[in-house]
Order: sequence, then structure tokens, then C-alpha cells
Amino acid sequence: MNALPPSKIIIASRESRLAMWQAEHVRSRLSALYPQCSVDILGMTTRGDQILDRTLSKVGGKGLFVKELEVAMAEGRADLAVHSLKDVPMELPEGFALGAVLEREDPRDAFVSNDYASLDALPDGAVVGTSSLRRQALISARYPHLVIRPLRGNLDTRLAKLDRGEYAAIILAAAGLKRLGLEQRIRGLLDPEQSLPAPGQGAMAIEIPAGREDLRRLLVPLNHQPTALAVSAERTVSRTFGGSCQIPLAAFGMVEGEKMRLRAMIATPDGRRIASAEASGPANAPEVLGREIAKNLEQQGAHAILEACKAMDA
Repeated sequence: MNALPPSKIIIASRESRLAMWQAEHVRSRLSALYPQCSVDILGMTTRGDQILDRTLSKVGGKGLFVKELEVAMAEGRADLAVHSLKDVPMELPEGFALGAVLEREDPRDAFVSNDYASLDALPDGAVVGTSSLRRQALISARYPHLVIRPLRGNLDTRLAKLDRGEYAAIILAAAGLKRLGLEQRIRGLLDPEQSLPAPGQGAMAIEIPAGREDLRRLLVPLNHQPTALAVSAERTVSRTFGGSCQIPLAAFGMVEGEKMRLRAMIATPDGRRIASAEASGPANAPEVLGREIAKNLEQQGAHAILEACKAMDA
């Protein structure tokens, strides 16, 4: 017999508009599944939201967006946390686990500009904003005449900086724009062949305390298995190389039936040195495929690229 769901569930979430949309989405799904259960949201501000004058790679990386939410769970103030999966560190702290991965939204990067239709249309010296070393590397490799500058803040803050004329264009995740009803701001979508997505991009994850099997059972209907398999392969590649936002790394898996196609790349921030790999394998063995791709990248000098990244960052 299945155990009854708890009478109340508290979701920890960052307070940005996108994060709250994601938490509300999960609350709606849980409320529909378990109408007898009260589901509330605990909004919180994280270190990643507070530090806006430096790039994430300079101040501690992805974990800055999840630490406070994990503390809330550890202290019993929240039962679970909802994250954009690309913000979740590749190695979770002891005592925490991913309880579910929701179906992926559009994983592509979006080109956003008020004056230009595409990256190809930008003139020499045009300033492009991005928070991602991955995007910086990919754009620099193809468009060395453009100037890449850091872009921090939540989605609305980034769009406001564009509208004030601080950038000719900015590159954002399409998923966030679509979730907030801002699809009209997208001038163009960058095909994965042109701008390979970050591991987990477009997917939402639910983090839980590792011992909460009751929550894990509760979340089973929210878990989208093809997405979960794809992001597992992607995160395996990232984990092999340290899994931080301090290196330009992309990994993108596509599940088709019982097969998965996985592509990945690692580069220096200036885009001058890039290693890329592609392979297919059984979808139900994502970590095996991820390790195969990582090995291929290693054979192309990925570790030398990593050392070059560290030297540039020093």
C-alpha cells in the first residue's frame, strides 16, 4: 500500500521572477496530484543573487544559487527546492539528492537585441553580453570581431541593461524567456550546432534531503525519464572536468527511442582552442556514454585546455 503524502510541503526557491515561476509550476503540479496536501513556497535570496558585480566563475560558481535553499532543507524550514538544473553543482553536498528532473523546455541559446537580427548582423566592435564562459568561447571562436562583456543579474535585470543600450545584443537561455512569456524578445534561436547548450540547460530539477524517501516517491510522476537520462549523460561529462562554471564546457544529449546522441565541447574562453566530441549509445546507460565522450575530449587535449583556462583566470 502506498503511504499517504504529507499534509504539507514547503518548497524553497530563489525570489527572482523566473525562479518563482518554476516553484509555482512545481506547486501547481503537486497540488493537482495531491489535492489533500498543502503546498507553500519559501522565497529566499541567495549569494548568487546578491553578488552582481563579478562573474560567477570569480566568486564561487553555481553553488551560490543553491546553498541557502539547502540550509533551509537541512534546518527543516523547507522540504524540497526547485532549481534550474544548469545552476546545480555536479556534486551535491552530502545529505542531498535530486528527487526529480522535469521535462525539458527549449534547450537552445537565444539571441536578444533591439537593433540587430542576428550575430551575423552585428558590426565590428559591437558589445555582446553573456554570463557564460561557454557562450563567450563559442561566440569568440566564430565572431572574433565582437566584444564580449559579462552580464549578471536576473532575467529582467539583464533585459533592462540591454534596453539601456549597455549592449548591442545579449545571449540568454531560451527556456527562461519562454517560461516568463517573453518569447517576443527573442530575435533568433541559436541552433545547437552553432551554440551547444550547457549541461542541463532548459531542465528544472527538484532537490530533496537524501533520506526523504517519502518525497522521492511523491515526485515520481514529475520525473521525465528522457530528460533525466539526457542530463545525466551531460552532467557526467561536466563532472569529469571539474563541473564548474569556471570552464567553457557544453554537453547536450538527445534521446530518441532507446538511443541517445550526446555531443560535448570544451574550450578556452577566447575560443582559440576547442575540443569537441560526439557519440551515440543506449539511452539507459547515460553515465557510460558521458564517460566515453569525456575520454574522447581528453584524447583531444581537454586537460591542456583546462590548464590554459586556469592560466587565463590567474
